[in-house]
Amino acid sequence: MPHPGCTKSPCADVYAGRRPAEKVSCLGLINRDLGLAYMIDTTPDFPAQLRALTGGAPPDGIFLTHAHIGHYTGLMYLGKEAMATKGVPVYGTERMNAFLKDNGPWNLLVENGYVALRALEPDVAIELPGGLRITPMLVPHRDEFTDTVGFLIEGPRAKALFIPDIDKWEKWNRSLRELANEVDYLLVDGTFASMDELPGRDISQVPHPLMSETRAFLEDTRAKLWFIHLNHSNPALVDGKDVGREGMAFGL
Repeated sequence: MPHPGCTKSPCADVYAGRRPAEKVSCLGLINRDLGLAYMIDTTPDFPAQLRALTGGAPPDGIFLTHAHIGHYTGLMYLGKEAMATKGVPVYGTERMNAFLKDNGPWNLLVENGYVALRALEPDVAIELPGGLRITPMLVPHRDEFTDTVGFLIEGPRAKALFIPDIDKWEKWNRSLRELANEVDYLLVDGTFASMDELPGRDISQVPHPLMSETRAFLEDTRAKLWFIHLNHSNPALVDGKDVGREGMAFGL
């Protein structure tokens, strides 16, 4: 936020200099003891987010949820026109990796060795140094190009569930309530607060659970809930009390 073409608040307030912009959501994983840093999703705000995560050095690995604009297009900064990195590990599902290999300009990242694709298998954990585990979970979403995953992230002391996109919790073959009683932090899809946010558009064509629906699902569960991935039309961007903000840190 601000969103291109939007003339309403809060986007208009950003353009007028009355409030700061909000970056596209992603997540960093930092192992301070070993000096390692990983990124989940590479957004159009990748340069600033990478600087915040590593000071500008390439991450030690990138995990991708799916191939929608806000989640993978930051990969372009790893290529010849920008960082020209060497073999940055990029973890994706079979469909995600096939999409990158078979479509330009992303295929040049692979062919020229700027990235090294690594396979993610649903429900199979990737073991990272220092006792960190990350497990992909398939979620139902608009899978025009690839499938979509969220991630269960487990550290030595705490667990987090990261799901920035899902169509509806009822469509999932897992129980959000059960998971919310097994993890410490939920960082989940908060795209829309109401069905009236997109005048002139059929919001059912971009399905996401409303924030109120998610809260109802999670009543009396143990995990701390933080909404992420808010659309620029969502009023919770301004006054939401359970909205994840840039710079938040969670100990694992």
